[in-house]
Amino acid sequence: MQQAEAFLTTRIEEETAYVGEVLGRMLFEPLVVALQGDLGVGKTVFVRGAAAGLNVTGQVSSPTFVLMKIYQGRLPVYHFDFYRLTSGEDTDQLGFDEYLPGDGVAFIEWAERLPRLLPEHHLRVNIERFYDDRGEGRLLWFHPQGYVASQLVDTIIEAVTWRTDGTLDMQNAGEPGL
Repeated sequence: MQQAEAFLTTRIEEETAYVGEVLGRMLFEPLVVALQGDLGVGKTVFVRGAAAGLNVTGQVSSPTFVLMKIYQGRLPVYHFDFYRLTSGEDTDQLGFDEYLPGDGVAFIEWAERLPRLLPEHHLRVNIERFYDDRGEGRLLWFHPQGYVASQLVDTIIEAVTWRTDGTLDMQNAGEPGL
């Protein structure tokens, strides 16, 4: 069953990372987060923020050439990049089924390349670039699939607030539990 979609806008990279961090702080059980968006739109930035919210220490970078990186935090973080894979490839030999959903949180960049690997219950996040009279921004669409993802999106939407100048209020970025 598909739940209601929601979206947030961000203007700078730090805001996109902050929304990811809010998500990370709210994750307490395994989940697959499927990330979609054009090249350079901020998928890895979002994962970097989510990893910070999951208490991952160290640098989080794109796994484009290695397909997957594993980080330790409150929950294990599995960061996949399917950009170099095609729907015709034999992915069974790659062992993705161990991590989707697995015992941690799996973030999959370019998830649309292999949609058959996604479990029924997951959170899809589409990141789109937009332009308006204030310049460039990002539109983050949340598409929850299942109860856990739906509750998570509701909580994120309630937790993220804006200042009067239209920027995200990131005052709580360092505080646990918002």
